[in-house]
Amino acid sequence: KMVDPTLAEMGKNLNEAMKMLEDNQRKVEEENEKKYARKDIPGPLQGSGQDMVSILQLVQNLMHGEEEEETSQSYRLQNVGEQGHMALLGHSLAAYISVLDRERLRKLTTRILSDTTLWLCRLFRYENGSAYYHEDDREGLLKICRLVIHTRYEDYTLEGFNVLYTKQPVIYISSAARTGLGQALCNQLGLPLSCMCRVPCNTMFGSQHQMDVALLDRLIKDDVEFGKLPLLLVANAGTPGAGHTDKLGRLKELCEQYKMWLHVEGVNLATLALGYVSSSVLAATKCDSMTLTLGSWLGLPAVPAVTLYRHEDPSLSLAAGLTSSQPVEKLRALPLWLSLQYLGHDGIVERIKHASQLSQRLLENLKNLDFIKTSVEDELSSPVVVFRFFQEYSNRDQTSHAAQASTIQHPIISSERHIYDSFNQWLGEQLAQLVPASGVDVVELEDEGTCVRFSPLMTSAVLGTEIQDIDQLVDCLKMKIPVLTSTLQLREEFEQEVRRTVGLMYIEDLGWPGLGVVRYNYHSDGKNDDKQEKELEKINTELLKKLNELESDLTFSLGPEFGGQKNCVYIGMVTEDLDVSELVETIAATGREIEENSRLLENMTEVVRKGIQEAQLQLQKANEERLLEEGLLRQIPVVGSVLNWFSPFQASPKGRTFNLTAGSLESTESMYVSKAQGTGSSPPPTPTSSLAKQRLPGQKAFKRSLRSSDGFSETSSISHCDDLDKMDQRPPNLSPSQEQGPLEMGGAEEQKEVAQVKTDTEDIHSDKLPPDCTRVEDQASQR
Repeated sequence: KMVDPTLAEMGKNLNEAMKMLEDNQRKVEEENEKKYARKDIPGPLQGSGQDMVSILQLVQNLMHGEEEEETSQSYRLQNVGEQGHMALLGHSLAAYISVLDRERLRKLTTRILSDTTLWLCRLFRYENGSAYYHEDDREGLLKICRLVIHTRYEDYTLEGFNVLYTKQPVIYISSAARTGLGQALCNQLGLPLSCMCRVPCNTMFGSQHQMDVALLDRLIKDDVEFGKLPLLLVANAGTPGAGHTDKLGRLKELCEQYKMWLHVEGVNLATLALGYVSSSVLAATKCDSMTLTLGSWLGLPAVPAVTLYRHEDPSLSLAAGLTSSQPVEKLRALPLWLSLQYLGHDGIVERIKHASQLSQRLLENLKNLDFIKTSVEDELSSPVVVFRFFQEYSNRDQTSHAAQASTIQHPIISSERHIYDSFNQWLGEQLAQLVPASGVDVVELEDEGTCVRFSPLMTSAVLGTEIQDIDQLVDCLKMKIPVLTSTLQLREEFEQEVRRTVGLMYIEDLGWPGLGVVRYNYHSDGKNDDKQEKELEKINTELLKKLNELESDLTFSLGPEFGGQKNCVYIGMVTEDLDVSELVETIAATGREIEENSRLLENMTEVVRKGIQEAQLQLQKANEERLLEEGLLRQIPVVGSVLNWFSPFQASPKGRTFNLTAGSLESTESMYVSKAQGTGSSPPPTPTSSLAKQRLPGQKAFKRSLRSSDGFSETSSISHCDDLDKMDQRPPNLSPSQEQGPLEMGGAEEQKEVAQVKTDTEDIHSDKLPPDCTRVEDQASQR
């Protein structure tokens, strides 16, 4: 067919136009995509991805941080041994095994789960048990609570929480349990906090960290009478704070009586793997469930915790979430499966036994130290050692001393307890910093207060703690005890000295571990509060700077970052040779010096301002007088110039100078006459501290160089011998009478004194002291 050329041309033009429109539309879409990518996609995900080296470098930087952070803040690195590498390998193998076909994966996971469960039950003497592996150590107890709810409430699966409403369940936990455990269980189970009952510990008999069994029995009876259902009891085989074990045998009998479930957790459960186990811990093998944290006990990184339990109905276990039909969930046991085989029975027992030996080594050394109180359950086999610094006040009144001696667990009254808490907090931080491999930390106990805790079962395998680390810890503790005792004894003296000193205010801060807190009071002259506060801050800040510039062993600071007093100087720990009076006088004198300098500057500023105003008035008056002297004709521009040419007007230049020393205005006429600026009177001396105490070479500030008992005799002997040495250095051609000069005209008495001095000199050089010197020293020593 013949196509009309006109139509063909139109079609061609139409195709080109559509193509151009489509290209423009495509370009607009590409630009929009680029804008969207730049704006919304994060930087690391843009483009075609990054190489492996860059990603690993990023991970390394995130792990170690910047160099400045490493130098300023020390942190503990986990000791990953070969057994740790096996655990890490297990995580990688679990990811690889998960891609196998379903049947092969099912057989492999079943074998791994059954082997690991059997091994753990045999190692920790828990026969016929099942195991649940979980990442959070509280998750096992949570699943156990759901299992018990399904068991005790038969219609719970159908009716849900309506069943719980008719008969409220009650879960009992010890007051020494982990902080927040009861609230976490209630939140996860959807129960009100009234379902959680905290059981107090013993107050009269037994350990004060053990659950009071008699009181628990009364609480259960009361709940039963009110129509509640006692559901579960959480006991401790090693409390989180002090490491004490509850009376598990009696608690098990009580649970059987009321058909309650008994769950046990704690660090002492690790000793079940040893050959010898204490009877109190061995009773945990009869409980209904227990939670084991093998990662910290054996030094295995990122391995799950294990909850062993006994229950006959697998359907209820599945409903509670203790078992799973998903094969991938069973792979959680793979890191433990590999690590347990690598360590073997001997390796597992060796690590737990090593931790127990470290505790015994520390406990034996602490018994020989004064001012150290220990709190352990069993001195023969306690895996946790808790100790604290405590010193009896011998100078207190008899009433308070008797009150302290009457009780063993409550020896500290309220104010003193705060002081000891701060001191023990400082002690624990110092020991952890000096011996980081020991793994000591600070713990707050309800009765004892702040204590230092050593729990090697939780830290030794991770940090690689050895016997020499314990010996180093004891050596550091021996060095810190004298510092603590000296600071505690000198606190009261420091307070009294500060209160007696004018210009200083003692700030009572019981939470400060040091000598005390002092503030220099600024004497305001009718200033408002804001200006006075700024001036007070300025003076105390400058005072702190001046004190830190002194050569002393003391630490002066602004106090803690949070909770401290403002505009104060905090003084840290001190030693027994501290001169408290010199320290307080130096602080007061330095504060006065700073205040006087500040006042001098303020006064000078005011004087200068007034002097400038007065100078302006005088110069204005001098200008007016000069105009009157010159006359009116000299002020006319042309006429004045001609008149000054014929008859020049001689006038001396008049100016004003301000004398900073005298604070007055003076005329400059003398400067123009003498061609030099007058010096005026000498300025007053800058106020300085009058306490420039002479110190021996190498002696630092605020140190007592001599004992108070023999200071007088030694000082007298030294000064007398110095005088005699100076006499020996006189020229040989001079006689004693010629050297003395004025003594020649003094008569016979003066000459006798000179002769006596000469005799004393000869006696000293012949290694003999005069009787008078000996008598003076004897009298001083008797004093």
